[in-house]
Parts: sequence; C-alpha cells; structure tokens
Amino acid sequence: MYNANLPSKDELPSSKQLIKSTLLALIVAMVILVTVVLPAEYAIDPTGAGRWLGLTDMGQIKQQLSEEAEADRALATAEQKQLVEPDLVNNVQVLTDKAVGAEGSAVENQVELETESVQPELAWKDTIQFVLTPGQGTEYKLVMNDGAVAQYFWASEGGPINFDAHGDGRIDGKRRSISYEKGRGVAEDQGDLTAAFTGKHGWFFRNRNKHNVTITLKVKGDYSELKKLI
Repeated sequence: MYNANLPSKDELPSSKQLIKSTLLALIVAMVILVTVVLPAEYAIDPTGAGRWLGLTDMGQIKQQLSEEAEADRALATAEQKQLVEPDLVNNVQVLTDKAVGAEGSAVENQVELETESVQPELAWKDTIQFVLTPGQGTEYKLVMNDGAVAQYFWASEGGPINFDAHGDGRIDGKRRSISYEKGRGVAEDQGDLTAAFTGKHGWFFRNRNKHNVTITLKVKGDYSELKKLI
C-alpha cells in the first residue's frame, strides 16, 4: 500500500501567509455583506452599490412583505381572541357598522361639495386606473423637488388594500429614504404629499384579497412626472 508523503515544513504556509489569507477573506466577506446582502435582504445600502445593482428595491419589497406577514399574524391572533367572546364581538361589530356608516355619509357629503365647487376635468393633473390580482403589488411615484407639494386621492374597488407611502432620492451622492404613512385594509385615502427631499415620492399598493381589485389614483400639484416603478 502506498502512503502519501507528508509535506515538508517548507511547503506548508507560514503564519504570516495564513494571517494575510484570513484578512483578505474577511475583507471580501465585508464587501459582499455591504454591497449585496444588506441591500438585497434589508434594503440597507450605505455605498449605493445595491441600488446600482438593482438589489435595494428587492430588499424593500422583502421588508414590506415581512411587515405584512407580521401584521397578518397579529390580525389572526386578534380574530381568535374575538371568537372566544362572541357577544362582545357582535356588540363591537354593531358599533363599528354605525361608525362606518356615519363616516361614509360624511365622506359622501364632502365629495359632493367638492364636486360642486370644482370642475372635474380641471381637478386632477393625472388620473390612472389599474387592476391588482390577488397578492400582486405595484408602485407609483411622483418626481418632486425638495419641499414640493402634491395633492392626491386614491380609492380601491372590490376590496380594501395595503399601502405604503414613502420616498427615496440622492443628496450629495448619498441615498435617502423616508416613510410617510402605511395602512392595512384601507379602501381609500386622500391628502397632501410634501417631498422631504428631491427624488421620487409615492405609494406601493398590494392586494391581499382573494379576488382582483381595481385602484384609481388621482394626483395634481408641484411634480414633473408620475412614474410606475413596479
């Protein structure tokens, strides 16, 4: 039987070479962590390489999905607790229906007043309508300068949706992002959107229903373009 010859002491790597190899491996791992892993998994992009590689958007979507999943778990827990006290649930439902009816009447009256005072064809700069299938998400953003203000109104037909109003841009070569508002199970929303910095500001919509939902988005104000990003 042939036994392999053991390497001589001169053929083995020295301690200095092992240290250099270890340091090089650590540096490479840190570079991969900062430029690939953090942007793709957590939407953290300190170098801007993740945005250039298209990984930061992936990380943002993953974070949004994670937040939605956590909220779904919390909602399921709350529903299980409600099943334990059916009488309390029924009372709460009655009160909720009354509140929703009153709020719905107030909104309808406000819309009627606005319709009478403003000509519909002059009210909005851009109006778009799109359909989301079950589980589908999409993103629309306005290109705005720092401090610019835009008015918006959106409504879903076929069921409430989840949304995330946020913005992103670059200042002095550094990426900035901001979250304005988030909502779950919302049928409509309206108001003013003030850009915290120059960049793209708007909404990510997701349909968590088991059927298609049609969303109508109307915007006007101080912006140069309405873009669909996803």
